[in-house]
Amino acid sequence: MARPKNPVPVYTKHPTRDTARCWAGGRWVALGRWNSPESKAAFRRVCAEVGAAGSAAAPRGRGAAVTLNEVILAFLDHAEAYYVRPDGTQTNEVGEFKAALKVARELYGFTPAAEFGPLALKAVRERMVTELKWCRSRVNSQTRRIRRMFKWAASEEIVPGSVFADLACVAGLRRNRSEALETEAIGPVPDEIYRKTLPELIPTVRAIAELQRLAGLRPCEVTHLIPADLDTTGELWVYRPAEHKMSHLGRDKMVPLPPSARAVIEPWLAGRGPNEYLFTPGRARAEMYELRRARRKSKVQPSQLDRSKPEAAKVRKTRDVFTTQNYGKWIARACVRAGVPHWAPNQLRHAFGSEVRERFGLEAAQVLLGHKRADVTQVYAEAVLAKGMAAARGMG
Repeated sequence: MARPKNPVPVYTKHPTRDTARCWAGGRWVALGRWNSPESKAAFRRVCAEVGAAGSAAAPRGRGAAVTLNEVILAFLDHAEAYYVRPDGTQTNEVGEFKAALKVARELYGFTPAAEFGPLALKAVRERMVTELKWCRSRVNSQTRRIRRMFKWAASEEIVPGSVFADLACVAGLRRNRSEALETEAIGPVPDEIYRKTLPELIPTVRAIAELQRLAGLRPCEVTHLIPADLDTTGELWVYRPAEHKMSHLGRDKMVPLPPSARAVIEPWLAGRGPNEYLFTPGRARAEMYELRRARRKSKVQPSQLDRSKPEAAKVRKTRDVFTTQNYGKWIARACVRAGVPHWAPNQLRHAFGSEVRERFGLEAAQVLLGHKRADVTQVYAEAVLAKGMAAARGMG
């Protein structure tokens, strides 16, 4: 078995010519006349490029037939190290990239990446639409992620920049102009349905839902709430998380909380450290068991009595924090028990935004929802439309 090439470039002489060369990026790079200042300067440039590329460097040098599979592997190494939270865990973006690139890999994995053009991207997109049955918005998002991979590959000189430029010419799918599924716009949950659902929720999940409805926070912001995120020095408490959706852009987020939201939070602060989650799945599970036991009419079996022992608690571990999906499942089950139409946690934020937009105007809704731009807040305009319709009726 041949000894593998040294990945670190070495200034060497060509065996039959009076020229210098080095092995970099999977190929021999010609540097010029042996021992000349020009060849040594070229060698320093190659070493700098290899150092800048890091571990995710191209498997082969520029101009070689790098396949799409090789580009995907290199990019995923980069993504798994780049898309991480402050605690070191990976964000959901890594999973979304893997789902998008899996479709491209199955169709064009062994194709040279430089030959992956607009028609190939459209073929991948067509499979997302016809076989995977993804909705239009998800198809567009996944297509953009594939382009983002090629943009990164072009910046690392793995593929020519012209490949990304050609892929950028592919426009996204337009509403009702393709075979992709169209999803309905999410509206606010009616207060009547929301109030009927609350009694069917255990105390932990009920507090999460009430806080979200009263403060308008995103589901992930409520489920990941810790005391350190709250500025309690003023008359009104302010939600000011260290990490949030736009923190990677250097933006600060400050959302004043209504007094009613403060009243929901205060009972959950007792005994909590500054970085401990207020709402935990472990407590929710304990509340569920307690409620079931209180409603039970038959005799409790000895095997179920063992659940209260510390040894039994070690058998089944729960997450330290709610996920958005887990929170949504609690809501869905409560809707079934209450006999009301299903609604999602995001609709609580939508209901809050619509109410604030109607009562206090666009700028107030922008601040309380934590939006950087007012045009984002415009989607919470259902209440304004309702007032306009009422005025139109009054005009006769």
